[in-house]
Order: sequence, then C-alpha cells, then structure tokens
Amino acid sequence: MRTQLYRTIPKARSKLNRNQVKKVSTETPEKSPRPAIQTKSLRKVYAIGAERVVALGSVDLRIPKGQICCLLGTSGSGKSTLLNMLAGLEKPTRGSIAIHGKRVDALSERQLAIFRQQHIGFVFQSYNLLPTLTAVENVALPLAFKGVGKSKREKKAIEILKSVGLGDRLDHRPTQMSGGQQQRVGIARAFVAKPDVVFADEPTGNLDSKTTIEVMEKMVEITRERGKTLLIVTHDIDIARYADRIVHIRDGDIDEDSDNPN
Repeated sequence: MRTQLYRTIPKARSKLNRNQVKKVSTETPEKSPRPAIQTKSLRKVYAIGAERVVALGSVDLRIPKGQICCLLGTSGSGKSTLLNMLAGLEKPTRGSIAIHGKRVDALSERQLAIFRQQHIGFVFQSYNLLPTLTAVENVALPLAFKGVGKSKREKKAIEILKSVGLGDRLDHRPTQMSGGQQQRVGIARAFVAKPDVVFADEPTGNLDSKTTIEVMEKMVEITRERGKTLLIVTHDIDIARYADRIVHIRDGDIDEDSDNPN
C-alpha cells in the first residue's frame, strides 16, 4: 500500500494565481545569516521486502529564521517523512540536516532528545495532551524537562495560556475542553520553552472551519510576537495560505517553492 501511495499520488495544486507568485531564489548570498533549517541532498529510501521505496528523492531546503513555511502535499507525497527527518525522528538514507547550524542527522538518540528539548517545539493534529493533567500542567511539561522549578514553570505556563485566550481554563483537563481549546493548549505547550523552531503537523486536522481560523490566527500571532520559525505540514491549501512561503511536495521532491502573495 505504501508503495502505491508514492507511485500514484496526484500533484497538489494551489489555487493561487501563478502570475502573482514570486519565485523564491535558490541562491544563497555569501554573507546571508545562518538559516533556521537547511537540508542538502536529503534522501530517504525504505526497504519493504525485496522492494525499495523512495520516500524522499533529493531535497534541498533552506528556511530563514523567523519565517512561517508550509510543506504542502497530499497523503503519501513525502511531506511527513520530511518532517520526521527534520525533527530527528528518522535518519536519512543520505544527505544532511542542520537546525540553527547543528547537524541533527549526526546526533545520537540521547543527543537528539536533549536537542529537541532545547530547540524544538511540536504542535500535533491529535493534541497529544496528557488526560490526567490540567492545562497548566500540560503546558509546563517542556519546562520541567529542562529543569525549571515548579513555581517558575507554572507561572510561565499560566502567562502563555492567558495569551492564547485560556485564562479561564487553567485547571481544566483535556476532557473538559473543546477541540479548539485543546489545540490552544498544544500551541502554548509548543512555545512555552521558547524553542527556535516549531513544527506543526496538520495542526487543524481535527477542527471545524471556524475553530481552524481561530487556531491558525493564534499560532501565527504568537510566532510573530516571539520571532520564531514555524514549519506547518498540511494537505490543505487554506492552511498553507497562513504561511509566508509554500513548498509543494510531490513524490518525495520539491515540486514548487514560492512566496505567498496573500
């Protein structure tokens, strides 16, 4: 089935007017600042029995600090594999991945765990909140892993929960909140430790259209306020329009890379 997905996936088409799209330059000025994310000749091949499936062909991607970038593609296009590579959840078959100059593909599992705690935040489609913990306790978890004291981490968790409009839900558990409220908790948790990069994997996949708008606007707002880099992975062009830049992924390669004129 996986092989069929990679072979038969249709091209993800943008509704944007191509005449309005400014092509992103692939050339890097000699004195340009170090990017937040950079891959070079990134390739991933899976062995399924006697067959080899190319999930990523040869991906060269450079994302500047502070940019909101979207990886747009249909199921099986390779966008989730690319996200897993960038987050260090899977090792590439070939090529390199650097986040703020650190070669994550060369790190051990222990080093990767520490690096993620210090530099990366995650927003998940299914929220991934611990059901027995309150909103404050869920948001404070990344700070606990970094060794921040209880009173200080709870204070920071409360501050960011208020900033995403959940000041009246601090002591609520996930089952006592709506999907949109749970995702706001997820956003607060992703940003509370001030990571350099936040990865959002189909962040509104379980939400209705009205709540999707609210969640996306809040995530973009907090990204701008904190000057962070946000990488959104989605199949939905409406979600992609919230990004500064849209990178279309098709059959494991970058099919189109353009600024978002909107």
